[in-house]
Amino acid sequence: MKKKIGLFGFGKTGKAVANVILNSNDFRLDWIIRNRVLLEHRSITEYLGVPSNIKAGKIYSTENINIEEFLKSNPVDIIIDFSSRTGIYVYGDAASKHHIKIISAISHYKKEDIEFIKKLSAETIVFWSPNITLGVNYLLYVSKLLKKIAPEVDIAVIEEHFKGKEGISGTAIKIAEALKLDNTRINSVRAGGIVGKHEVIFGFPFQTVRLIHESIGREAFGNGALFIARHLPNLNNGYFNFQDILTPLFAVK
Repeated sequence: MKKKIGLFGFGKTGKAVANVILNSNDFRLDWIIRNRVLLEHRSITEYLGVPSNIKAGKIYSTENINIEEFLKSNPVDIIIDFSSRTGIYVYGDAASKHHIKIISAISHYKKEDIEFIKKLSAETIVFWSPNITLGVNYLLYVSKLLKKIAPEVDIAVIEEHFKGKEGISGTAIKIAEALKLDNTRINSVRAGGIVGKHEVIFGFPFQTVRLIHESIGREAFGNGALFIARHLPNLNNGYFNFQDILTPLFAVK
C-alpha cells in the first residue's frame, strides 16, 4: 500500500516536488496546503496535468482550514515541507500530536525554529535538511571524509546560481561550515538561469580533486525528499539529518 503524503508549499519547487510524488510507485499525494486561496479545492492532478489512476488529492489554503481538524479528517503518514521558515508553526504541533512524520526542506531556520522542531521530535520523526537533494548531501559527506583523511589540504568552494539570486548560497555556507572553512573561501557566480551548482576543490601538491554537484531541475528536491521518506520507517522518534541516513549506507562490509 502506498504511503500517504501531505505537501506544504506550492511554489516553483513545490510544484516540481508534487510531480515527483505523483509519479512515484511507493507514495501518493493526498493534499497540498499553501498560504494563498488561489487554486483552493482544485484537483492536484488536473492542475498539474498529470494522469493518475488514484483518487486525486486537492489543494487547500491555510486561511480556510483548522489544521488540527484537517489532519484528523485527512490523515497522512508524512508531511513534506517546502513552504517557508514559519510553516512548521502552522502544522508542527498537530502533526506531532497525531504522530505524523515530518520532512522539512526549508533552507533557513533560526535557532528558535530548530529548538521547536527538536521539541516536536519527542512525539514523532522529524527530519530537516536545508538542501534535500541526494547529490549535494553525497558531496557534503564525501568532502568531510576527504578532509578527515587529509586535514592540511587547501579547500575552496564555488557556488553558481541564477542571476537574480541574492547572497551566498545557503548550501555553500553549510559546506564551508562542515569543512571548518571561513566564508571567504566561498566564491560566488551569478549568471543567466543556472539552477544551482556547487563545487569543492581540494588542492594537493601536484594534483587537485574536484567534487561537483549540479542541479538540472527542481525535481531533484522531490527525489531527495522521497529518498528520505523511504528510510524513515527504520527510525524511532527523534530529530534527524542527512548524515544520520547516509552514515549506515557508507559502512564498508
